[in-house]
Amino acid sequence: MDNYSVISSGVVKEKAKQLGFHKVGITAVDKKDHTDAHRLQGWINQGYHADMEWMNNPKRQDISLIMPEARSLICVALNYYTPHQRSEGQEYAKISRYAWGRDYHKVMHKKLKALTTWLESLNLDIQTRYYADTGPVQDKVWAQRAGIGWIAKNGNLITREYGSWVFLGEILTNLELDSDRPHTEHCGTCTRCLQACPTGAITQPFVVDANRCIAYHTIENRAEKLPETISANLQGWVAGCDICQDVCPWNQRFSQTTDIEDFNPYPGNVAPLLVELANISPQEWEQRFPASALRRIKPEMLRRNARASLDPSQLKE
Repeated sequence: MDNYSVISSGVVKEKAKQLGFHKVGITAVDKKDHTDAHRLQGWINQGYHADMEWMNNPKRQDISLIMPEARSLICVALNYYTPHQRSEGQEYAKISRYAWGRDYHKVMHKKLKALTTWLESLNLDIQTRYYADTGPVQDKVWAQRAGIGWIAKNGNLITREYGSWVFLGEILTNLELDSDRPHTEHCGTCTRCLQACPTGAITQPFVVDANRCIAYHTIENRAEKLPETISANLQGWVAGCDICQDVCPWNQRFSQTTDIEDFNPYPGNVAPLLVELANISPQEWEQRFPASALRRIKPEMLRRNARASLDPSQLKE
């Protein structure tokens, strides 16, 4: 028996909760089950990943390539919902809730680092590696295996307590910890997300085509112009898209206000004016989005996204 085998899943979970994680689950790193790898490869073969070539990283299909010594994966979730509501006027731009406040990577990484530092302090032989949407890990797949929630028909992970308004992170470790039971799926016969998507990006339950997704095009697409099928259906979205989350019954019934102050919106992120973002300068962009996940959307992209929702007569040359 390893000299650190006395470290229990319960102790790890308790520490994670003390550090402010809202949910934590644990699953064994199973090298035999290739179901999810085959599903991911099939999605890529369909071209549904658009130009996100990092999705094709072999490590994403075989987690042992990241850390051969890994025996367990600790999954964590942070609730980011705040009660603020967007303005309905057509003059306003829409920004996805995940990007209203401080960059979630910074918040999550600080907590993950604290948890891994604590784990490694227990024994010199303990190894860890952590990610928060920053590595070749199928985070939603592992979160479902660890009992955090289930992957919904819109591709998001839904938790019973917070809906899908959660950020996910994970820690790989060579510790052998007791696993939680995988979460069951509870979308039932509901198809509200499929019906609400204006571009038909959810091609069938549990399958999302990035080529049709507003969130993909407003965040990842670096082209000078958006495809007509996207720009004609933007409905004011300039950074991400929450349509499929807003209509989800789980989100409407079970969302809870987060206790993490950093996730409260920066001024101007709930109801920005389209015409202002359509003409935003690099200097204004720097000042407006400090320590923000929106910094992935460069000034020229933000201008492009906002202009696509405006009438040409509203634009300054």
